[in-house]
Order: sequence, then structure tokens, then C-alpha cells
Amino acid sequence: MVKDVLITLKSIQRVDKDGSETELITSGTIEPTEDGGICICYEESAVTGFEGAQTVLVCYGDRMVSMKRTGAEMHSSDFVIEKNKKHHCHYSTPHGSFVMGIYTHKIESTLTDSGGDLYLKYTIDINSSYVSDNEVFLNVK
Repeated sequence: MVKDVLITLKSIQRVDKDGSETELITSGTIEPTEDGGICICYEESAVTGFEGAQTVLVCYGDRMVSMKRTGAEMHSSDFVIEKNKKHHCHYSTPHGSFVMGIYTHKIESTLTDSGGDLYLKYTIDINSSYVSDNEVFLNVK
């Protein structure tokens, strides 16, 4: 069953010693998936740089998270974030598409179909060149 929720998302991106932080508080939905995951859906805003896009996260406990972002000015972007593994993921912008490597260091989830917390820590590269270290803190109420 789909439930309306309040989502707080904090994202930290570090490149060497420099870092930036983004925080988004928005409404969304949560529901269990048929394959045992927890699906969270929300609209992005200008704060995250993806205004007009919709993000769908499916969390499979502390093991894996998939993320799909779609929107009017974007093509689809699909990420797989899997603990201790690197995935090559499609990322699309209005200016073009490319493949990005995502190596996941940590996933911690207390998500249930009623809400909870999700923490992700991962490194991004493009063409095997380091881009950034990232952390995401997601709270669903």
C-alpha cells in the first residue's frame, strides 16, 4: 500500500578537501515492492539542481539501492548502488549522456514500509577518473 511521507535528504559531495552540501525536504510516497524492497518516490527541486525531475529509489536493506531519475529536461538516469561493488551506470543531462562508475563503501538502512533512515557512502568516477566522494542521508517519516 502506498503511503504519503515527509522526506529529508542531505547530500554531501567531496572533491579532495573541498565539499558541498545539499538538503531537500519534500513530500513523497513509500511502499513495499513485490520483490522485498522499499520504494520511495519524490519530486526533485531547484535546490538539488534537478527541478522537474522525479526520483524513485528502491532499497533492498543494507545490500543494494537502485535509483532512477526522470524528468522533462532530462533523459533517464539509472544508478545501482551495491555494497562493496562498482557498477557502471547511465547518467544523462540536457547536454549529453555518459557512463559513470559508482563504487559503494557503505549502505545502512532501517527503512520499512512505514519509513526510517537510509545512509549511502560511495565514490564516483567517469572514464576511470576520480570525480568525488559522496554521502547521502535520507530520512522518511
